Amino acid sequence: MIFFNPLSYNVGKMRRIFLVPNAVTAFSLACGLFVIFKINMIEPGSGGYEVILTSTLLLLVAAVADFMDGALARVFHAESDFGFMFDSLADAVTFGVAPSVLFLKSVSLEQGTVLSFLAATGAMVYSLCGVLRLVRFNVKKKQGTKEDLEAQKKNFTGLPIPAAAAGAVSANLFFLSPVLPRFFEVSISVRAIILSIIMLFLGYFMVSRWKFPSLKVLHFRIPSFHLAFLTVLLTIFVLYGILHYFSVVLAIISWAYILFALLLSIIRLISGKKSKTLKEFEPDPDEFDDN
Repeated sequence: MIFFNPLSYNVGKMRRIFLVPNAVTAFSLACGLFVIFKINMIEPGSGGYEVILTSTLLLLVAAVADFMDGALARVFHAESDFGFMFDSLADAVTFGVAPSVLFLKSVSLEQGTVLSFLAATGAMVYSLCGVLRLVRFNVKKKQGTKEDLEAQKKNFTGLPIPAAAAGAVSANLFFLSPVLPRFFEVSISVRAIILSIIMLFLGYFMVSRWKFPSLKVLHFRIPSFHLAFLTVLLTIFVLYGILHYFSVVLAIISWAYILFALLLSIIRLISGKKSKTLKEFEPDPDEFDDN
């Protein structure tokens, strides 16, 4: 005679639910690892436009998976310490290491030169700052109060690492794209210098105290008809751009978010602490000063 045990059924069901977001995180990590391993199988400097384009698409898929795993965990009430740490480690590899590897493989630089040192420094600073940004986020989430957690949902302290990765790979892809030579030629040396500065720039803003808005809180009061018209118009331009000018559209979207956030923070700094203008974009104090 077979007896049905509701407790064992529920435990099994919970295990299956917890597996879903972690499986999505594992998929995101696998995309990042595949990009790193695949790009390391080619010779330095042979990472042309097609190779970087394929790697960029994989990292975009990983970014979508990174967004989905957290959403699935909240929907299924399957948030756990394991999933939290797993997600951070996956982000460190996929968005912290992979963009640096793509950058170094896409430039052909002789070892021992000033340019190679600058490129290696930019790549290392970017990856190191990405890991530090994730560590700080984890510490704040563990030690933060309920008010702090609510504030983190509206604004991020420091540039989120997926956005930094988008900025890095989009800039790299843009300089390799066939669109740029139509207007002006950029030598390998100049490209290496610009991309190295960009990596340093992104690394600094990941560990900075500047605020970057969550896309969930970007609301604009627009009449319904105007909103529908603008949405259709924007969709047409984006789809056309993706089909014919993918590198340009990706760079515009990625850097528009970064520059828009910096503009809001600069306006806040100019208005002063006594003003209520963009108060939520007041840079955070350094919480590690006393340590």
